[in-house]
Amino acid sequence: MSKPIVTAIASFGMSGVVFQGPSLKVLPQQFKIHKILERTKNISAERYPEATIVRSYNEILNDPEVELVLVNTPDYLHFDMAKQAIEAGKNIVVEKPFTKTSDDARELIALARKHNVLMTVYQSRRLDNGFLTVKKIVEEKLLGRIVEYEAHYDRYRNYIQEGSWKEDGDERTGVLFNLGSHIVDQTLMLFGIPTAVTAHLNVLRTGGRTTDNFDIRLHYDKFNAFLRSSYLVRELGPQYIVNGTEGSFRKMGTDPQEELLKIHHLPNEPGWGTDAPNDWGVLNTTVGGLHFVGKVETIPGNYGNFFVELYKTIREGKELMVKQEQALTTIRILEACLESNRLKKTIEFSSE
Repeated sequence: MSKPIVTAIASFGMSGVVFQGPSLKVLPQQFKIHKILERTKNISAERYPEATIVRSYNEILNDPEVELVLVNTPDYLHFDMAKQAIEAGKNIVVEKPFTKTSDDARELIALARKHNVLMTVYQSRRLDNGFLTVKKIVEEKLLGRIVEYEAHYDRYRNYIQEGSWKEDGDERTGVLFNLGSHIVDQTLMLFGIPTAVTAHLNVLRTGGRTTDNFDIRLHYDKFNAFLRSSYLVRELGPQYIVNGTEGSFRKMGTDPQEELLKIHHLPNEPGWGTDAPNDWGVLNTTVGGLHFVGKVETIPGNYGNFFVELYKTIREGKELMVKQEQALTTIRILEACLESNRLKKTIEFSSE
């Protein structure tokens, strides 16, 4: 095996603490956590004693040992910090959403090509167990021709978290760009680029200042994909509903990884990313002339596989798991949602 990729983490907030840090920790042969940026605290010292805590981004950018920078800072910092890392010759992973505008995304893509560095976006929810199961069912055509797809990303958070950048800012700060970037990306992976976008965006929480509810319709040639999210869902319904000419699939429950990571479990533990049987999806379909009704065991998820694949790309030249153009398309669709909501109309959409 080649030497580990020397990595720096540009922030140690939720993204670094819950998602990227643990995934890198269980891959010591592939990644060496070299530096972690904490401007005033020392939270990372206990979990990652092998890493050096730095107080400024320049200490990462000016370090010739650093090969990979995780730009996992608040959304409004992504563009500037990614640009600086690219110009310093570093490979980068940008936390989702890629950028706040498609123009910024295009500029970063062009800059990365100019400087011949690798750039990708951390779309971890491609590795949710429910999504992996839906993807398998769609790819295997177990429902025949898909006629309707519905995905939910709901939470119950009826309060305003004062002091959080996610609760203030412009129209690109709320749940649309936060959670919407996940389920839009998932839909693109399943069905490709839509022909049109219709969106309704709302602020429903008392005292809310940013979007906390959306209802998106992505139009395809012969079906629609419905993507929904709300911060005011206390009793969760199905996470995925897929209907086809031969049958239907329903998936309840949510991927357990985030909650386990929050209480310091690691993604190399036995049974990681698996569902309890009562959360397995129900498939009711006809396959090869046989009618089947029953539960389908959920395919295990593992966010760490994002970095397993990234290592193969950097060290072995394999194809990127999350391509820059895919991340750009996600931002373009989110912008189309903003335009649709503003104009109260459906927006035509196509590939660039």
